[in-house]
Amino acid sequence: MADEKKDDFLDELAGAEGGEDIFDTSEIEQLRAERDEMRERFMRALADAENARKRGERDRREAEQYGGSKLARDMLPVYDNLSRALAAVTEEQRETQKSLLEGIELTMRELLNVFSKHGIVLISPEVGETFDPNQHEAMFEAPLPGTQAGQIIQVMTEGFMLHDRLLRPAQVGVSSTPAS
Repeated sequence: MADEKKDDFLDELAGAEGGEDIFDTSEIEQLRAERDEMRERFMRALADAENARKRGERDRREAEQYGGSKLARDMLPVYDNLSRALAAVTEEQRETQKSLLEGIELTMRELLNVFSKHGIVLISPEVGETFDPNQHEAMFEAPLPGTQAGQIIQVMTEGFMLHDRLLRPAQVGVSSTPAS
């Protein structure tokens, strides 16, 4: 009985009774093309969604790391002023104003701790190091006997990095003494 139904169905599909196929081959091809187009659109939508997810994750990470860069840049003059205050102190003042200087030094250490906690790193070049345009800004060039061209001869202000980005270059003077 099941075999008879199967045969009848196959005969109908093959067009044995009417001599014609009940399905038009052009209609089948059209449906296949539509299916393929829908599959392609679906795959593109998946790829777009994945790209949007990755872009959102990257933007979130960057905002987390670099979102405070404006505030950090605004805090750099505080560091500069504390450094100048400590550099200007004489030995006599160190003895008479000991507790005041300790307070300034503690404030400076705390500021550097906060910087470190947030990924801000001090760029503190030394006299004699080679000038690096990725971290230093040349404020002047001058010939200085006993140095080589491109060596740092004076440090005006220290620089800072925020993670892997330059927040402020160290401002330095550079030797222009030609090689002998």
